[in-house]
Amino acid sequence: MNLNGKAAIITAGASGIGRVIAERYAELGASVCLCDVDERAMDDVRKALPDALVVKADVSSSKEIAAFYDAFRAKHARLDILVNNAGISGPTKPVEEVTDEEWDQTMAVNVTGQFYMVRQAVPLFKQAGGGCIINISSVAGRVGMPLRAPYSTSKYAVRGLTDVLAVELGEINVRVNAILPGLVDGPRGHRVMREQAEKRGMTLEEFMPYVLHNISMHTAIGMKEIADMAAFLASDLAPHISGQSISVDGNFETYRGPKMAS
Repeated sequence: MNLNGKAAIITAGASGIGRVIAERYAELGASVCLCDVDERAMDDVRKALPDALVVKADVSSSKEIAAFYDAFRAKHARLDILVNNAGISGPTKPVEEVTDEEWDQTMAVNVTGQFYMVRQAVPLFKQAGGGCIINISSVAGRVGMPLRAPYSTSKYAVRGLTDVLAVELGEINVRVNAILPGLVDGPRGHRVMREQAEKRGMTLEEFMPYVLHNISMHTAIGMKEIADMAAFLASDLAPHISGQSISVDGNFETYRGPKMAS
């Protein structure tokens, strides 16, 4: 498996899952181009991946995304891979307490941002004769999550966008798939679980055994597992995999909400 000669764009690529995907792609020979909004993380990734193009851009702004693609085209003649990784976790609270601003921001980043990225990418894919889009959804886009209405809804929408794009872009040889991470063993996953625990008057350490018990493999997921799946789907080993929502989650689908001890 290699990505030699391929140019890849990864949103929110300076930290978290995006950073691990960027490092994996570079390891496999791809030229990586990243956008992010975290300047400190961007400075760090520039040191780790000195050949990468790193541009500050907020995916929820169509103007900033247009400027990012201008910078990309100035350096690269073609685009082969787009990884729509940028996303925010949104609030952890009952649906009746969710504010307009929290709902709108979650949708703007998690859904509209992917649309803006794809809209700019399609002409480049047409010029290249094909390509690959990987949208990062979540197991919360397959299983409704309590107290997570904006996030879970947005991740269902990502799966819907994936299905539409796979049908629409198949005739120009663009494959489109979604990856659905489970409970990720990383800073954001820990923060969300801590918020869930606090809503129940528990510590994270007290809460986690209840969560993991309802996942059939009783485990969280490493970020490298997500990167490996993203590498496989982008490689020539997956020439006709398209329109799929692929979970990497230890079978989180068995999750039904933790039953607390009485």
